[in-house]
Amino acid sequence: MTSREYVKAAIAHRNTDRVPYSIMTTGETNTQICEAFGVEDVGAWLDNDIESIGVPWWGWHRLGSDWRRQATPNSPPTVMGSGSYDRLEDHIKARRDQSDKYFLVTIWGSHFEKANAARGIENFLADMAADYDFAKKLCTRIVDKNMVMLENFLHIDEIDGVLLGSDWGSQRGLLMSPAVWEDMIAPGEHREYDLVHSYGKDVWLHSCGCVDVLIPRLLEMGLDVLNPVQPECMDIAQLKADYGDRLTFWGGISTQLTLPYGTPDEVRDEARRIRDMMSEGGGYILSPAQAIQGDVPVENIEAVLEVAREKRSMPRVQ
Repeated sequence: MTSREYVKAAIAHRNTDRVPYSIMTTGETNTQICEAFGVEDVGAWLDNDIESIGVPWWGWHRLGSDWRRQATPNSPPTVMGSGSYDRLEDHIKARRDQSDKYFLVTIWGSHFEKANAARGIENFLADMAADYDFAKKLCTRIVDKNMVMLENFLHIDEIDGVLLGSDWGSQRGLLMSPAVWEDMIAPGEHREYDLVHSYGKDVWLHSCGCVDVLIPRLLEMGLDVLNPVQPECMDIAQLKADYGDRLTFWGGISTQLTLPYGTPDEVRDEARRIRDMMSEGGGYILSPAQAIQGDVPVENIEAVLEVAREKRSMPRVQ
């Protein structure tokens, strides 16, 4: 099987002879890997089953100074696109000829995060309480823009899935009430998910923090893959028991405790335990819960990668 097929099998909840993996690293970590192992290309060294695909997107541009004040801004939310569509499809098709990876378009700050990037997180959370209509209209405007940008590349057959990122949670729970999320956030997310699915692509979501209360609703909306699945704030064994036959999880290995502070043997033990538990019946992509940062010893990075590359001891191909 190719890397692409392993990831697709995981999303389809089929057991395979190994579990697909995709491990992310920060720039500081990349420097450490290069120095410790004589690596020139960290991506090639990791050899993930998923390849991140960049596409043109949009951002806020020269917002008025009132957007950073506490009061609701009066100036328009000005934007500018970035990147180029010139030869984008040809580039992705050419890359497919060279790669058997699962091609995932990654848009890390797509909706709620886009709003708080414009206002600042404290101001936007205050907007949600003090000027609800403004906050809701801003979220709607963001999704309207996203829908146009998504359709500019979703027709490309070689793209397998799209990740839409918005951090809705802290490690104690949601940053807003479930009722506010349902009214302000869910409609736009649902529009995006339906659009991505209409082109035959998988929908991936990145949302940090404790967001388990939203999972039943996200499943109703058609979510395929959830990341990062933080074990410090969610019971991932319970998540697997409750939703593992319908939702694929990507992450789950502790980046707050085991990876930075454990021994290589402890890292291997945790990685194997989580892999075996979360991948039963498919539905798991092995990874630390977040991108590996500079506080993680290189020996521990090597340990988790060792487990990621292991075959199952008892092949269970279906």
